[in-house]
Amino acid sequence: MKNLKGLLLAVAAVLMLSVPAAAQFRIGPRIGTEINKFTLNKDAFDKDNRAGFTGGLQVEFTAPIINLGFDASVMYVHRVANPMVEGKEESFTKDYIEIPVNLKYKLGLPVVGKIISPYIFTGPSFAFLTGKKEISAAYESKAFDVAWNFGLGIQLFTHLQIGASYGLGMTKAVKFIGTGVEGAGIEGKNKYWTVTAAWLF
Repeated sequence: MKNLKGLLLAVAAVLMLSVPAAAQFRIGPRIGTEINKFTLNKDAFDKDNRAGFTGGLQVEFTAPIINLGFDASVMYVHRVANPMVEGKEESFTKDYIEIPVNLKYKLGLPVVGKIISPYIFTGPSFAFLTGKKEISAAYESKAFDVAWNFGLGIQLFTHLQIGASYGLGMTKAVKFIGTGVEGAGIEGKNKYWTVTAAWLF
């Protein structure tokens, strides 16, 4: 029994050491479009979806034996919105530097795995506002925002990754800066779909 335990521990140690050695690290550009859905817990704002764009650099680390790893990106994000403020439509943009970090699992397919490989991913995204903060005289965007991403995609010919994700806002993205108490309870959160393509070397 002791010999069996020792053998199992030795095998586990070898596997733990060999996975990092065989792990794949890749890097490349990533671009895409974002459909921003900005929701509030009150009816002070009401708007249609608006499309923005995003672009940046992505890195990926994958353990090939188990097809599990993570990716991280540094992205510039431009969001466009047309909210209704006090019965009048306002137009504004929000620019962010966004850092999504995802746990990623690739579904290894026999025979065609090097041609097409589906994957799923999830993880947090940290956004730092770089553009205009004020939405109106009563509201402004917060400087920092956190969301959680859920997504899926396909990898083609081992280099091209096309993915779609939904970002669920975790923190308030808007704060009330006006006078009085009528709008003080509004809590705005970003919710958005993102479709991107990345080429990893």
